[in-house]
Amino acid sequence: MQKKYNISVEATLEVIGGKWKCVILCHLTHGKKRTSELKRLIPSITQKMLTQQLRELEQDGIINRIVYNQVPPKVEYELSEYGQSLESILSALCNWGDGHIERVHGKRADFLEESILNQ
Repeated sequence: MQKKYNISVEATLEVIGGKWKCVILCHLTHGKKRTSELKRLIPSITQKMLTQQLRELEQDGIINRIVYNQVPPKVEYELSEYGQSLESILSALCNWGDGHIERVHGKRADFLEESILNQ
């Protein structure tokens, strides 16, 4: 039997839901990244969780895994064309988060880590 959704947002959350997927995707909107770069950009994610989330995003066609035939092996991740269709959603989530931080905590800059995404 085929799965049925109560409302469409369930399908969205099935693909990008969870604590880390949107964070990973936001970083990939700024270009290709190696696993080690993503780990450095998201220090609180474990290597195991990062690998799992990248695999799931790849299986769902949201990101591309690019393997370079060299020694040592080099692997990069990028948004797929399909994944690029999420950019407006990710931007809206970031904008809402900015407003939420200011409403609840005060000055946004005092509560965000320094990052290219937080400028």
